[in-house]
Amino acid sequence: MQPCQRLNAREVEIATMVWKGHTNRDIAREIGTTEQVVKNYLRTTFDKLGVWSRLELAMYIAHHGGDRWSVGSS
Repeated sequence: MQPCQRLNAREVEIATMVWKGHTNRDIAREIGTTEQVVKNYLRTTFDKLGVWSRLELAMYIAHHGGDRWSVGSS
């Protein structure tokens, strides 16, 4: 199983936006939700991928394909 396959589509979307440097506020505005909802998604994503911070998440994504990182990628 590829790392991004552990996540649902929304988690992948948010994680990718973090990797691209967006703030929680930017992400919330972009996807039409609140910052708290974004934080909840990130906490779940951190748990699923075994990372502890936004920086670790960004590094994890960069190491696992960066721009090609999406649901179902191989």
